[in-house]
Amino acid sequence: MVGDKFGRKEFFLPQLLSGADALRRAVTFLEPKLRAAGAAAAKREKIILATVKGDIHDIGKNIVAVMLANAGFDVIDLGKDVPGETILDRAAAEQCRLVGLSALMTTTMTEMPKVIEMARQRGMKLRFLVGGAVVDEEFARAIGAEYGRDALATVRLALGNKD
Repeated sequence: MVGDKFGRKEFFLPQLLSGADALRRAVTFLEPKLRAAGAAAAKREKIILATVKGDIHDIGKNIVAVMLANAGFDVIDLGKDVPGETILDRAAAEQCRLVGLSALMTTTMTEMPKVIEMARQRGMKLRFLVGGAVVDEEFARAIGAEYGRDALATVRLALGNKD
C-alpha cells in the first residue's frame, strides 16, 4: 500500500522509508516462523529473485521471498543491485525457469527489459515475474513479463494462478 501510494505520488520518500522500516522489522520477526512453516510444505520449483542493477531497495522483494518460501518454493535470493548477467548466470546454473525482478525507481525499472532481452538472446526459456512500486501491468506486458502487484499476487502468479 505504501509503495502504491509512493508510485502515485501520494506518499513521499520519508513515508516510504518509514513504511519500509516497519515492514523490515515485521519480516525480521516473522521470517523464521514462516520459513519453518514453509519447510514442512512439499518443495516446489526454484525461483530466482533479485532487485535489478542500480536499485538498493529490497524490502518488497524480501517479503515476496518469505511468502514464496512459505508456499514451498526453493527461493534463491540474489539480493539488491544485481546485474542482469548475474541473474541469468545463476538461473542457468540452478536450472531455474522462474525469475522474479524487483525495482522501486523509474531509473532502475529500465533494467528489467534488458534482463529479459538478454535471456532471449541467450536462448533461455524463462518466465519473468516483475514488481515494485513503479512497475505496473502495462509495463510488464510491454516487456514480456507477468506483473505481481503485491507479494500475495506474486505468489499466486508463481503458482500459476492469474487472478
